[in-house]
Amino acid sequence: MAYNRFVAICNPLHYPLIMSGRMCIELATGAWSGAFLLTGLIALTVPSCLCGPNVISHFTCEVLAVLKLARSDSHASEMVVFATGVLALLLPFSFILVTCMCIGLAVLCIHSAQSRSKAVSTCSSHLTVVSIFYGTAMFMYLRPQFKSTSDQDKMVSLFYGALTPMMKPLTYSLRNKDVHGALRRVTSRKILA
Repeated sequence: MAYNRFVAICNPLHYPLIMSGRMCIELATGAWSGAFLLTGLIALTVPSCLCGPNVISHFTCEVLAVLKLARSDSHASEMVVFATGVLALLLPFSFILVTCMCIGLAVLCIHSAQSRSKAVSTCSSHLTVVSIFYGTAMFMYLRPQFKSTSDQDKMVSLFYGALTPMMKPLTYSLRNKDVHGALRRVTSRKILA
């Protein structure tokens, strides 16, 4: 999505040429292949010998929560999780930030206030949701791990696992004029009541 917006705003005349059907297939294939390989790499390094009743104190079956049950030394697995976290979180988030900065520079050159407002609105809603998702996921996977599971880990995983998907429809629908009008009517009724 970041690359699509980047091309649409920074190279609007070349958009149909750059974002061809083949390019979309290549981008989707790259994303799916990368996710499959990184997930497989993590699955291969998880220790098979787990201790205790194998009850995970977590909302979901997080790989970090499973590693905390390991009887053997899980340092190598934790390093693989960290490395895949860098590849799957830090690199894409950096790419998104760079494309947003390029879009921001391109928006500064737009003379029409309405076009500038539309471009900023499109990018700001996307950047908000992406920042919450990547920020919480990076907090979870790119920090030193400890054997005890904290309630903080549960809440952070809830943020990137449940809150972000719920926020996406809301943030994207708030750009719709009909939704804006309905929201104004509802809030004005509650304020007057």
